[in-house]
Amino acid sequence: MTTRLYSHPIYLEHVTPPGHPERPDRLRAIARVLDHEDFAKLDRRQSPTAELSVAELAHPAAYVERIREAVPETGIVRIDADTSMSPKSLEAALTAVGAATAAVDDVWSGAVDNVFVAARPPGHHAERDTAMGFCLFNTAAIAARHAQKVHGAERVAIVDWDVHHGNGTQDIFWDDPSVLYCSTHQMPLYPGTGAKGETGAGNIVNAPLSPGSGGEMFRDAFRSRVLPAIDDFRPDLIIVSAGFDAHHRDPLAEINLTEADFDWATGELMERAGRYAGGRLVSLLEGGYDLQGLAFSVAAHVGRLMKG
Repeated sequence: MTTRLYSHPIYLEHVTPPGHPERPDRLRAIARVLDHEDFAKLDRRQSPTAELSVAELAHPAAYVERIREAVPETGIVRIDADTSMSPKSLEAALTAVGAATAAVDDVWSGAVDNVFVAARPPGHHAERDTAMGFCLFNTAAIAARHAQKVHGAERVAIVDWDVHHGNGTQDIFWDDPSVLYCSTHQMPLYPGTGAKGETGAGNIVNAPLSPGSGGEMFRDAFRSRVLPAIDDFRPDLIIVSAGFDAHHRDPLAEINLTEADFDWATGELMERAGRYAGGRLVSLLEGGYDLQGLAFSVAAHVGRLMKG
């Protein structure tokens, strides 16, 4: 297996307020753990930066322009109570988009088997025309639309195991049966969406987990809801919204997963990618706010991507 890793120094220049959980140290922790000799065979690349117009694959042009206009010359500007921008935030977000679309190109061409994008800011809370939950552009949604527009993908599955429901991704694909969106997440928890009854055009599959749930309940949600939906859908690309804040150490939630659970879920999705999608799998970093839990979970995830 050949696994590509995209990252870029610009991601560290997206500055958030002091004490904010979505901070540059997250990527530093990931970089340190992936410097281990176990990851020597990773195909490491610097993320390309997308043009602003690429964000319009998932967002209206007026919204994209609003985000561009909100960039401060100095300091930090708040978009909402949780979401902020600094002078380099737009460039960081567009570089996250550029990495995600390049990753789709990579797996579609067969240049690599799969890709992990270590980027920030995250994306899955960004709705069509609303930035929220630390997110400016919905990177996973843009990657899915890119696969459809450029590569003719007919069925894209987005699997989101971040502990917070990806309301933005659900919003963007709510009535689009060409994209399957499956999410495991704690409920109740921010942002308050993600009930089982939210099904869109039959393409939305939510598997909420009660506070205190552990690996057994997470795996059961995968086996009973997520994996059967993928089997029925038969995607030609799988995109993972890979948040690691369901780890038991994470301070923002109350789900008790371990690295072994992320390893297992990665393997299950790789098996489906191999069965239906020619192995094509792209993983995009979302949440994960305890630095040790994040680093160890990413190591398990990327290690499984590399092993196949």
